[in-house]
Amino acid sequence: MNFYAVYAILLREAKIFLREKERIVSILISPLLFLFVMGRGITGGHSPVAGFTYQQFIFPGIMAMVILFTSITYGLYIVWDKRLDFLKEVLAAPISRATLFFGKAMGGMLGALIETVILLVIGALFILPQTLLQVLLCLLAAFPVAYMITNLGLTIGARMKSMEGFGLVMSFLTWPLFFFSGALFDLQTAAPYIKAISLVDPVTYAVDLLRIIMLGQGYFTLWQDLGAIAAFCLATTLIGVSAFGKLQQEK
Repeated sequence: MNFYAVYAILLREAKIFLREKERIVSILISPLLFLFVMGRGITGGHSPVAGFTYQQFIFPGIMAMVILFTSITYGLYIVWDKRLDFLKEVLAAPISRATLFFGKAMGGMLGALIETVILLVIGALFILPQTLLQVLLCLLAAFPVAYMITNLGLTIGARMKSMEGFGLVMSFLTWPLFFFSGALFDLQTAAPYIKAISLVDPVTYAVDLLRIIMLGQGYFTLWQDLGAIAAFCLATTLIGVSAFGKLQQEK
């Protein structure tokens, strides 16, 4: 692993992300609509967790939504790089494909963490006040969650030949991942088939972990969430590195 190369790729991706300010704003639109429209309108503000409103109950799920959408769309940059000479230069550089993969993954994580911080500030001011410890724990939890979802996006991007194809696959994948995660409802009272699907949904464990941190209550235990997230991180890393091993420059 060439850490200097990882840093160089991360720096490049960070500059690209920060220059696209409209992207930072646009990704937050849907989560804010869920929070301030659906969160205030559905079930008259009833929450499955005592002591919290429905809007506060879905806030951890909406935070996971921001991480999901920001991280997985990062794979689009791989498709774009295939059309440019940048990927050609990187593939010709004396670095391993694993180094390229981790550099790209770190770039996707950075974007997701920036969006998470913005949403945390909005939530602390208008929805669910948090202690400093809770904020730090949320950011700490966001690291592995952003990593595994970025890996998924990079794997898809490495296999796609067009941005249109990536967009179709992403739309087909992201919304089921979000809705089956229990972000908007309590899995305890969900239908059996929803519970079954949610068990293989990595976002489920991200939502549950954030609920434990913010609300003090989750469907799984803390260690079950951490174990599942760690397993998904390992699996997506192996799959992603393998996909990058077959990555080729395309025009």
